Amino acid sequence: MSAPDQSQPGRAALWMIGSIVSFSAMAVAGRELSTDLDTFELMTYRSLIGVVIVAGVALATGRAGQITTDRFGRHLIRNIAHFTGQNLWFYAISMIPLAQVFALEFTSPLWVILLAPIFLDERLSLRKLAVVAVGFSGILLVAQPGGAPISIGTFAAAGAAMAFAMTGILTKQLTRSASVICILFYLTTMQLVFGLICAGIDGDIAWPSLANLPWIVVVGIGGLTAHFCITTALTLAPATIVMPIDFARLPVIAIVGMMLYAEPISLAVLIGAVLIFGANYVNIQHETRPRPAA
Repeated sequence: MSAPDQSQPGRAALWMIGSIVSFSAMAVAGRELSTDLDTFELMTYRSLIGVVIVAGVALATGRAGQITTDRFGRHLIRNIAHFTGQNLWFYAISMIPLAQVFALEFTSPLWVILLAPIFLDERLSLRKLAVVAVGFSGILLVAQPGGAPISIGTFAAAGAAMAFAMTGILTKQLTRSASVICILFYLTTMQLVFGLICAGIDGDIAWPSLANLPWIVVVGIGGLTAHFCITTALTLAPATIVMPIDFARLPVIAIVGMMLYAEPISLAVLIGAVLIFGANYVNIQHETRPRPAA
């Protein structure tokens, strides 16, 4: 059998285009909804759509039996982390330029490097520390373009990246024994419960207006399709090909932000993003290079 990167990089690129479109559409939809719904309400409706889709797929494909209560506690911790990160992400896109949010989101793999020795028993080498140092120099540029004070939206985007890093680590642990459909089922159902509790704690959950329904559908479907596209792309080509394509999300969302919201494309953000990307790419290349035979 030929290696994935020799056989289907073109198809992988097409799937990554689908991911970029999905993430960008979800960001725009979240921005449009932020004036009428708070992040908890948005996550409630998004999760409700997700539950319907995942349950329907599980029943239609005969994979409902894969949904078990094994490692329920780990699912719970994972989804608390993801729920936290997703709420911070939606809050950030309502507060700061979209390109800045996406650039800070790309620091998530750097947080994984720092957290992996604690949760995955992986060694933290000098090379990995150097990668993190370069990446975080990019964060400084992204967080304070032109010396502007750091806003609460910046902290929210950085916090989202940290939460997504924890989500990724826990997902890696769960995939050793749980199927994708099981992970997605707990993702959507648990976060629906979290959303209902957090949105309803004040006794007032806003109903979406008719004009907002299309945006809610975009948010609900966009998250699932984006991750499905990335996962599919990674089955067709190695990470060294797939992840650089994913980074095209940044210039795309910068252009979208400029066209729809008159957000300036900051040179500091782009330079910082290049440093973050470079650090991530060096780490991906090292982790996926062929190992010598024992």
